[in-house]
Amino acid sequence: MTGPVLAVDQGTSGTKALVICPERGVLGTGFAEVRPRHLPAGRVEADPAQLYDSVLEAGSRALAEAGEAVVALGLANQGETVLAWDPTTGRPLTDALVWQDRRAESVCSELSWCADELRALTGLPLDPYFAAPKMAWIRRHLTREGVVTTSDAWLVHRLTGAFVTDAATAGRTQLLDLDRAQWSERALDLYGLADERLPEVVDNARQVGVTRAFGPEIPLTGLAVDQQAALLAQRVTAPGGAKCTYGTGAFLLAHTGTVPRRGDAGLVSCVAWQLGGRTDYCLDGQVYTAASAVRWLTDLGVIKGAA
Repeated sequence: MTGPVLAVDQGTSGTKALVICPERGVLGTGFAEVRPRHLPAGRVEADPAQLYDSVLEAGSRALAEAGEAVVALGLANQGETVLAWDPTTGRPLTDALVWQDRRAESVCSELSWCADELRALTGLPLDPYFAAPKMAWIRRHLTREGVVTTSDAWLVHRLTGAFVTDAATAGRTQLLDLDRAQWSERALDLYGLADERLPEVVDNARQVGVTRAFGPEIPLTGLAVDQQAALLAQRVTAPGGAKCTYGTGAFLLAHTGTVPRRGDAGLVSCVAWQLGGRTDYCLDGQVYTAASAVRWLTDLGVIKGAA
């Protein structure tokens, strides 16, 4: 498959899109702003409709600027943002709980006794930042209906009808067995999510469906969580390489090879990507606030902007 592709990154503060060709470079760009709601007690929510609409808006702008057809679509996502939704209709049943949301601290407190076990299983520390605590909180406090997943699974379903998530995004839930890159029955049981219907975990590069959301049929062939997508985009494909991305937060990722290495100094061990059935891993150092602090100060009138 050769020719221009549409790459869409659905992020916390906005959705960015590029039409890019291996031979001719960037042919078109698009952007649509997303404004999550910052509420008391560390709650951060987003309107799922705004997330989906931003994908369509940014993608359509990039396609219009490029002025030519694309052969494939790739989608990057926020990672740990979750919502409940109806798998029959695709209708959201809750707002999206953004990765910054801290309301699931009570869930983590209850599971403190098994924090070491969860870290050994999944590579992730017990923290409401990750998807599983928020998923459990939704089930306890909002709804038992539908499915509860990371936002990528919902977006992919809306675009194609498929019910999948990529291995790297699944690795950000604290429900993935890190060594096997499969859902962990033990982690699901600890979170009270053993009966949940979860999306199929797939390779990061694989056709998962076809979308008509932008007009003509476009195969959806690439999925990734944003920071791991950046690691691959920077060509950090061998152990020892690292990159740091500055966005809503700042994230330093280092490639560690095909065997997971658990961090013992606050670093998070997770899937970098899965390609052709081979799983690569990385260590992740996270700073939750970067550009989001600039926006907060701007909204308060303390500064005029990043410049």
